[in-house]
Amino acid sequence: MSVAGEPARVLIAVTHLLGSGHLVRAAQLARALAESGFAVTLASGGMPLRDMTGEAFAFVQLPPVKVEGLDFRNLLDEAGSPIEAGRLARRRAMLAALATTLKPDVVVTEHFPFGRRQLAEEFLTLITAAKAANPSALVLASVRDVLVTPRPDRIVEAEGRLASLFDGVLVHGDRCFLPLEASWPVSPALAERLHYTGYMAPPPVPAPAWAGGEDAGEVIVSGGGSAAALPLFRLCLEAALLCDPSRRWRILVGKGVAESDFAALRQSASPNVTVERARADFPALLARSALSISQAGYNTVLDLVAAGRPAIVVPFDEGAETEQAIRAEAMEKAGLARCLRLSGPEPACPADLAAAVTAALATDAPARPAIDLDGAGRVAGLLTRLLAARARG
Repeated sequence: MSVAGEPARVLIAVTHLLGSGHLVRAAQLARALAESGFAVTLASGGMPLRDMTGEAFAFVQLPPVKVEGLDFRNLLDEAGSPIEAGRLARRRAMLAALATTLKPDVVVTEHFPFGRRQLAEEFLTLITAAKAANPSALVLASVRDVLVTPRPDRIVEAEGRLASLFDGVLVHGDRCFLPLEASWPVSPALAERLHYTGYMAPPPVPAPAWAGGEDAGEVIVSGGGSAAALPLFRLCLEAALLCDPSRRWRILVGKGVAESDFAALRQSASPNVTVERARADFPALLARSALSISQAGYNTVLDLVAAGRPAIVVPFDEGAETEQAIRAEAMEKAGLARCLRLSGPEPACPADLAAAVTAALATDAPARPAIDLDGAGRVAGLLTRLLAARARG
């Protein structure tokens, strides 16, 4: 896509606080647009995830912030100390400078204004600077398929910002599988601004056949990058003791889990359970597995559809977190996974999980549901049409 003979410039801003899903999705968006001819810069304000050298897009790391547990109000630096005002000021200055220099044709804010209220000032600074540098710039919000169910006052605040500052919302999901209104009240005005892209699935990775490899037929347990999966890991360790001891289990622990917790998991594992850090060959492990047990994050849908293996999902639903529970229910309804809950009136115990594992291992792999996974292939065309419509006035 070009504007006045040059590639259209896209500036994407994202800050992941718990886990890495927001950054993974934003990077997928940046990569898809860059590979379609856009000049893309991705600015990330969360903890560094991996080296972005060699990507098709430019990458800028802001002074990072993070949170611990579910305390999203108190932002911390990389050492775990409360951030100073100067760090937030530097982040705002860097974003404003990027917008001034790049003069983007499109600005994309990941999750804001539906979330990241604690960082609202820097997103608003970015939008203001981008509009000053290029008054015709499109401003788009980018959100996953499910949002945390909001308080009424926050709905009013978000919709006010959308009406005054944004030209549209990219919803990275499938309306038929899981519409945004399952988690956020979609008003008629908001409905007109929604653009469903399909799920932002990564390119398919060739994986060995199910029967190959020494690790074939394992129960693979995964939980994303944060410590939020610790209750699931502990439940699996206890359930494994109740299952067939000849069945191998492999628990993959993300970088966000402290070394002390990781060591405790390994120490309490039974002989048939391997506990190790998350691996780059996860898609291949999953494709060879007999069963997947995981939480119900955004990428879980993509992983399970790609692998086509039986699955159990145990959504993270502590505190006011509703996102994964909503997605898990949709996955169960679609026949993609069995859902167990760790909270509520009847939380799952080790015996419940052991019974679900035994039942799942005795069933065939699920039929692949008809879920739109071509967000990466579709999003460039969508932005091209929006820019063309803007140019026509």
